[in-house]
Amino acid sequence: MVTQSFKDLIVWEKSNKLAVDIYKTFSSCKDFSFRDQIQRASVSIMNNIAEGYARRSDAAFKNFLKIAKGSAA
Repeated sequence: MVTQSFKDLIVWEKSNKLAVDIYKTFSSCKDFSFRDQIQRASVSIMNNIAEGYARRSDAAFKNFLKIAKGSAA
């Protein structure tokens, strides 16, 4: 299957679900700075996957996947 969009990537779909789950899970967290940081990191994962895909270069995509992995950590 040829992907037409980053949204076709299973890894992006899973990172999107993770971000939604993180927002739901931490919505009532009173530690606002922690909540903000973990929510931004979860969105960063999917953003880096999308940006790497848009570069249309295997090397660039691999680099952005490494950055996404760092955000996940």
